[in-house]
Amino acid sequence: MVYILLKYLKYHWIYSLVLGYFGIAIGLYLFTDIHILVPCLWKAASGYDCPGCGLTTALIALLRLEFREAWLENPLIYMFVPLLTGLILRDFAAFWRKGLVEE
Repeated sequence: MVYILLKYLKYHWIYSLVLGYFGIAIGLYLFTDIHILVPCLWKAASGYDCPGCGLTTALIALLRLEFREAWLENPLIYMFVPLLTGLILRDFAAFWRKGLVEE
């Protein structure tokens, strides 16, 4: 299982780097209050919030089990977390089946 997971992360190395960065950045923010997250480029350029503004803050609120705060930051978080989790699990299952067939 661990071997297939490492093989999957190597195969999807760009996703792994992005998820690793966000994991480290969110962990630093949660435990040490160090903020190294990327700011919203749309908001920086135009001054207006984009539909995705607040998703990272909402995810951090969800990780702290502050469900109301997550909803107030961006309600789309309740759609994106299950959707992305499902897509990643489906992709991993397909990768697993492909690996079992090749071996």
